[in-house]
Amino acid sequence: MSEPAQSGSTHPVDETLPPLKMFTSGLQHVAAMYAGVVAPPMVVGPAVGLTPKETAFLVAASLFTAGIATLLQTLGFWRIGARLPFVNGVSFAGVTPMVAIGKDRGHEGIAVIFGAIIVASLLGFVLAPYFCKLVRFFPPVVTGTVITLIGVSLLPVAFNWSQGGNATADDYGSTTNIVMAAVTLVIVLALRKLLRGFLQQIAILLGLIAGTLIAIPVGITDFGAIKDADVVGFPTPFHFGAPQFEIAAIVSMCIVMLVCMTESTADMLALGKIVDRPADERTIEGGLRADTLGSAVSPLFNGFMCSAFAQNIGLVAMTKVRSRFVVAVGGGILIVLGLVPVAASVIALVPLPVLGGAGIVLFGSVAASGIQTLATAALEKGENALIVAAAVGIGLIPIAAPDFYHAFPKDLLVVLDSGISTGCVVAIVLNLAFNHLGRKPDEAEDAETVTEELANAAPVNVH
Repeated sequence: MSEPAQSGSTHPVDETLPPLKMFTSGLQHVAAMYAGVVAPPMVVGPAVGLTPKETAFLVAASLFTAGIATLLQTLGFWRIGARLPFVNGVSFAGVTPMVAIGKDRGHEGIAVIFGAIIVASLLGFVLAPYFCKLVRFFPPVVTGTVITLIGVSLLPVAFNWSQGGNATADDYGSTTNIVMAAVTLVIVLALRKLLRGFLQQIAILLGLIAGTLIAIPVGITDFGAIKDADVVGFPTPFHFGAPQFEIAAIVSMCIVMLVCMTESTADMLALGKIVDRPADERTIEGGLRADTLGSAVSPLFNGFMCSAFAQNIGLVAMTKVRSRFVVAVGGGILIVLGLVPVAASVIALVPLPVLGGAGIVLFGSVAASGIQTLATAALEKGENALIVAAAVGIGLIPIAAPDFYHAFPKDLLVVLDSGISTGCVVAIVLNLAFNHLGRKPDEAEDAETVTEELANAAPVNVH
């Protein structure tokens, strides 16, 4: 466990590192989140009826807007930005409703989606100062549960990547794909064990490079993206036409925005503990404003709703590189990738099985951080263990039984299909029910004292 920055010294979050270290560490963040950024436009584009070239344009725009949102989050201005090593990108929570809104409507469908995102984002920006006050309902028994669920919920993503990423492909789940994921996992673990200093901190990036090089003779590295990519391309504002506003679409995206704000709040609390700078109300308010402002600006450049990327929290925990400026460099790289499609295609060379092998370590690190936080949550007191049991159990439903809520209205699925959101809500409600409501004044005071002591305890790190 690292020690917090001493009084009067620069906190590790605010440190600037040597240029080479800044660039390679920032590139490592981009490599970890690249697949998550490009996946939503690759799903939504064909669903609404866009051509492959138009879908590629959406992908570049998503990279560009993810970079803008990440810079807002890490550098910030005024009271906008959490100023933590926080990566923002296209939220996958909005994919299902966006497909429903724009299915087979072509450019009109995209214009309606963008209009709904703008309205929902502006509403979220207005609500941010009030939404952030929920932080007092996140004691360790809640935050530990949510952080654990974030890690566990992300692991299926790594498993899917390890199998090839496309369930309809002939080689999905093949021995070759899974062995490549396993080889990459072993390489990353070996590098973390054997290397020291800076090289140890970029073990994930080195593992991805090594895995990709091994994958070339194996035959699962696709160079087609480089051949077809344009050298330069700018995401022309409102390329698909002016935004259109439909009530049903706006309501759907407002629900998505509330889900994203809930998950971002949980992510900021998790990251705050990992970097030894606990997220207070002001930090969360700034982070939510950056999320929502980034999302409001995104449609201007043909991008979708942006929110926190939980997978990068695992990278911060594992590498111990806590500088927000490293992630800001990653945001700059994303902008360049959006403007230079051929550069983006180089990152896309990393086969998904290779990324999946590294992802197991990254996402598992987040879950481990949640378990460490739960160790400080006084589970032996009151009904805290029951709170964790119920919240984790309900939060795992979308993972263990993906079709569990199939009979529910589609709008509700936006919330119910997110184990992080449902688990978070259950943990908050049960914590209020068992530790606050119905208590006698002296009992409530004791419970509040315990909560404050736990909340102010030394932050837990994953190393």
